[in-house]
Amino acid sequence: MTEWAGSPRGLLLDAMGTLIGLRQSVGHTYAAAAAEHGLAVEAAAIDQAFGGIYRSAPPLAFPGLKGAALLEEERRWWGQRIDEVLRACGAPAGPPQLHRHLFDRYADPALWHVYDDVPQRLQAWHGAGLRLAVVSNFDQRLHGLLKGLGLAPWIETVVVSSQAGAAKPSPEPFRQALAALNLSAAQAWHVGDSPEDVAGARAAGLRCLVVRRP
Repeated sequence: MTEWAGSPRGLLLDAMGTLIGLRQSVGHTYAAAAAEHGLAVEAAAIDQAFGGIYRSAPPLAFPGLKGAALLEEERRWWGQRIDEVLRACGAPAGPPQLHRHLFDRYADPALWHVYDDVPQRLQAWHGAGLRLAVVSNFDQRLHGLLKGLGLAPWIETVVVSSQAGAAKPSPEPFRQALAALNLSAAQAWHVGDSPEDVAGARAAGLRCLVVRRP
């Protein structure tokens, strides 16, 4: 078991639910996009179905893939989740145009917001000399989101599961972030909001601080 002494030299930060969140529910966005493609689905039904489908999905992680091949797999993975949600709501699977529409929609920073306390904390941590990284079970879109939301200047490295080839609770994404920061597990803490954050950090030998957003 790792022994933590004193203050950390670096922080590994989860993204969704810790630094940023959605301005509107998944159901609202999915239902509006589906309607544009000729499918009538209730937003409330989508919200009810989405969480379970997302949690039971295979990891959003593609070992060995880069560039266009990785992007294609990310789009395919999300297209499968979209179709599973639609079918759970009694609708047919969506056309490829709907998959692309929603994938691109969630790459837009305007769909997301930064939690009010985050900029001040990131600035304070960065000013105190802490090395900061993001470790997220997401895909390449997160790089553009963090930039568009104004958080990139404080973040030294971003590790997303699709590029890392492994997803939390695997320790691998944490290890890649530590290597990028040139820190050991004993020199960093993780901040996240999910059981996967806690389990993955523990497996990597990191102390985990849990955020409880409303």
